[in-house]
Amino acid sequence: MRNLLFTITYDGTNYHGWQIQENAITVQEVFQDAFRKVTGARGDMKACSRTDTGVHAREFCVSVKTKSPIAPQRMVAAVNHWLPEDIAVKACREVPGDFHARYSCKGKEYSYEIWNNPVREPFLRGRALHYWYPIDEERLNEAAGHYVGAHDFTSFCTLDKRELGDMVRTVTKASVERRGDMVVFTVAADGFLYNMVRIMAGTLLRVQEGKLLPGDIPQILEARDRAKAGPTAPACGLYLNKVFY
Repeated sequence: MRNLLFTITYDGTNYHGWQIQENAITVQEVFQDAFRKVTGARGDMKACSRTDTGVHAREFCVSVKTKSPIAPQRMVAAVNHWLPEDIAVKACREVPGDFHARYSCKGKEYSYEIWNNPVREPFLRGRALHYWYPIDEERLNEAAGHYVGAHDFTSFCTLDKRELGDMVRTVTKASVERRGDMVVFTVAADGFLYNMVRIMAGTLLRVQEGKLLPGDIPQILEARDRAKAGPTAPACGLYLNKVFY
């Protein structure tokens, strides 16, 4: 049995996230079907993360245990042949048998992209949040700096039926910069909670609106209360940029 690590990229607009669901099409389902057509079996797949409906990935990693003898370099073109145009395999390599795409991961980097112009950009529909009021990126960058460090991010997590575990995450990078009319929030950490980046982005927009001050972020973290943070920003602006091993 071999263990292959696939690095893929996808536009999540047409998918209900990565993980297979009973009544909705997902990236995992499409990728597994393509892999099965190449190897004759779906393989034992482990993903680096779950992404929500409409979230995109510039780099997403999947480890697959398979008996297929196909060389990794040939696997890239073979699987891509069966994938739709909004999903692509970028690379494939063999890894040790105990490697796990999720549990071997040391961290991830996400970006949240905001089109900041009074006029919407049709070509960014579903790929960036349209925010038509002027954004002070320096003010938001000041606020984002308070995310850096090891904190309990309960205030920045959507609480659902999942069992609560350790809510502490270590953020190593959090910044906001302007690239023309695009304002980009970039954050890297050793792990992320459910909807954490989208809530962080929504909270930054509350700062922009003057409903919060940059210096309020530490108090929101200390409160460990989801109601203290801003709204969950729409999925369309979120990208998984990098996965670190």
